[in-house]
Amino acid sequence: MNKIIRHEINEDWALAGIVEAGGFVFVSYCVGNIGQPIEAQINGAFDDLSKRLGSIGLTLESVVKVDALFRDIWNIPLMEKVIKQRFHGQYPARKSIQTEFAHRGGDSGMLFQLDAIACR
Repeated sequence: MNKIIRHEINEDWALAGIVEAGGFVFVSYCVGNIGQPIEAQINGAFDDLSKRLGSIGLTLESVVKVDALFRDIWNIPLMEKVIKQRFHGQYPARKSIQTEFAHRGGDSGMLFQLDAIACR
């Protein structure tokens, strides 16, 4: 059995922010620019993902799946614009979900979050 490596352990939330297992890397709770307009938050989440992958020697090129969470699902075209700019045709599989975030700020707070799977 392959070794499982956990990074970014948060005891308060009982989670690992990054888990490596079986050649895959699972990254959760990528957010950024909370309180700013949706496109800035989408870019901030991808910036966060990129930085966190970089901390374990990977880049966005290794991303094979993205789960995108929106406060308003009709903002998908803005995410698609950002993905085109960042992935240059090497797109990950993805799923988009609308949700009410359990985060302070309500409608003017968190508008976007993503989770990702990368391949080592």
